[in-house]
Amino acid sequence: MLPHSELLQLKRWNTPTIYNGWEQITKRDPAADAFNNEETRDFMPQMGPIVGYAVTIVIEPSNKSHRAANPNAGDEYRRYIAGVPGPKIVIVQDLDKPRVIGSFWGEVNSNIHRALGCVGTITDGAIRDVDEMTNAGFKALARRLCVGHAHVHPVSWNCEVEVFGTKIKPGDLIHADKHGFIVINPDEAPNLLDAARFMDANECNTVIPAARSSAGLSTDQVLANLGSSIGEFSKNVKTKFTREGEW
Repeated sequence: MLPHSELLQLKRWNTPTIYNGWEQITKRDPAADAFNNEETRDFMPQMGPIVGYAVTIVIEPSNKSHRAANPNAGDEYRRYIAGVPGPKIVIVQDLDKPRVIGSFWGEVNSNIHRALGCVGTITDGAIRDVDEMTNAGFKALARRLCVGHAHVHPVSWNCEVEVFGTKIKPGDLIHADKHGFIVINPDEAPNLLDAARFMDANECNTVIPAARSSAGLSTDQVLANLGSSIGEFSKNVKTKFTREGEW
């Protein structure tokens, strides 16, 4: 796991910036891997990004048989959560989707999970008690809101899940905000902060200044400046991420 100081610094950047760094240090497909393939909704955008390690659970609120099948599942699930180092993000796969009828989350459960070291959740189901969850300091990305909890009960946990078209394993590093989320494999995490910082600085030192200093210039001058800055940007990326021994 990364030092907590690095997680705090990763939290300073938005998720697209993290993606920009991630795509430079991995050989995975930047058009298909690691991020949500379906639209998410951030119900607490004012809280900014969340960063943490995935803990997972599967629910099916429409099915009341789960409680009878394992009445101790709630205690067992919470013991699992408590046994994992934080910060943690709870990834909830709702088997009822797209017919979402009940929420695992509300005022009580968000406070319980906050006490167990969780900072938020990503669920492809629903949430409720948005104001109370916000007051608990517990951020949620979800499919929608709902009124009740229905027959919600843990079905399985500490397993690979799929939410918003993306598979997530326990222990994956998650960065999420109003744009969506990205899933970082443990072997990709050590260089992530430096790569994100570099990509942000590279943009700020090359293309963005050139684009914003076009007042009074002719079209040809603007295009020439942009072409030069884009070339410099690309050269910096190539130098940084292909230098012998780098990454």
